Amino acid sequence: MDTLADPVKLEKLSALQASPATRETETELGGIARVLESKPFRPHPLFRNSHAQTLIAYKWPRRRRLREESRVYEPRLFEVEPNVRLLAHCRWQDARHTRPTVVLVHGLEGSTASVYMMGTAQKAFQAGFNVVSLNMRNCGGTEHLAHTLYHSGMSGDVHAVVGELVERDGLASVFVAGFSMGGNIVLKFAGEFGPDAPRQLQGVCAVSPSLDLSACADAIERRTNRLYQRAFVHSLRQRIRGKQKLHPDIYDTSRLHTVRTVRDFDNLYTAVHGGFKDAADYYERVSALRFIPRISVPTLIIHAQDDPIIPFSSFRDPAIAANPHVVLLASRHGGHVGFVADSSDGEDRFWAENRIVEFFRLISDERMTGACP
Repeated sequence: MDTLADPVKLEKLSALQASPATRETETELGGIARVLESKPFRPHPLFRNSHAQTLIAYKWPRRRRLREESRVYEPRLFEVEPNVRLLAHCRWQDARHTRPTVVLVHGLEGSTASVYMMGTAQKAFQAGFNVVSLNMRNCGGTEHLAHTLYHSGMSGDVHAVVGELVERDGLASVFVAGFSMGGNIVLKFAGEFGPDAPRQLQGVCAVSPSLDLSACADAIERRTNRLYQRAFVHSLRQRIRGKQKLHPDIYDTSRLHTVRTVRDFDNLYTAVHGGFKDAADYYERVSALRFIPRISVPTLIIHAQDDPIIPFSSFRDPAIAANPHVVLLASRHGGHVGFVADSSDGEDRFWAENRIVEFFRLISDERMTGACP
């Protein structure tokens, strides 16, 4: 299983009208950053606590309505490796080739049915974007489409999907957004291009990205985070049991009962099946923080300083501030992929979803008009 993007796929995608960074791009991003910074996150007055923000975003009563709307999305399979396919759910604008496209990548044990995925997809489509909502390997009931596991370094799968959209579909403007684990993946994806990002890749956004996987593994083991740890471990165990039924010659569940933490799982399964020496090697090699200096496309990172799972210390790394192509919106509150806001003019309460779409819209408008905000 590849830990980095396939060099052949990466070279091929980069060759599609690669465009080096320019001073004009930096100026454009500075203007966009000022627009975004003028709309700071103000938490819902009843849910200021980080855990409250994290949980209420999941529980807020909008899931049924979003699921009803998601029925109009059409399924599509992307072959990212021989005999490995990803299931996406797509919604296309009329004259899709003239419209920008947003690719969405979910978090650990999420899927296209995760509420933040459906909410962002709805907002993006309403703003005039095509939407490609992507299930990572095995997620969203797709265990039968891949014999492998997914992990936080699978940027190669995003390269394959974006490459197909550009090359086969002829889409000229593609944006990519990821949440939590998906945020790590999309930042790594952007950084792997270095200065040779294709012109068609217009922007990237990461919400609550797990920039430093080792620090995240430490954080989730805190006593105050035991609810999250238990939920992830339960889901990961279930996933391995399902894979063992499909591929008994590949997956061994004899030691599954010893898995008590996410780090245990990564040592016993992610590392073994992902080609890493151990969890520490996995964390070191695929954490997006080391790829930040190479990002050359407009990139927005949204993170809450009180995120209970992903320590804010990672976002103080000088590499983030030093890269003129990266904008960091670091609110004091928001929890983990929470950002449930006090009421605001013309928007619903899901602040991060709105900022993703606004960031992509501003870039798209800039590229079309050539004017700065």
